[in-house]
Amino acid sequence: MRIRRIFAAVFAAAALAGLGLTGAATATAATVTAGSVIAGSVTPGECTDNGGTIDRSTTPLPTCRGGMYNGQTVD
Repeated sequence: MRIRRIFAAVFAAAALAGLGLTGAATATAATVTAGSVIAGSVTPGECTDNGGTIDRSTTPLPTCRGGMYNGQTVD
């Protein structure tokens, strides 16, 4: 009986730790895709195909506004 309780406690702790790591990874992925600026640039087609518009008023390069690549420069 004692071994069963220990096993149950270890299993529960491992399950909760796994859920915590999964939740953290999901939250991080959601933050990255929700519009945070990622270093690099995109093509005009990538910007518009993913819901953005090209803002040509920014210097020195145009910027993608909205969509998946919000804030990235457009080559």
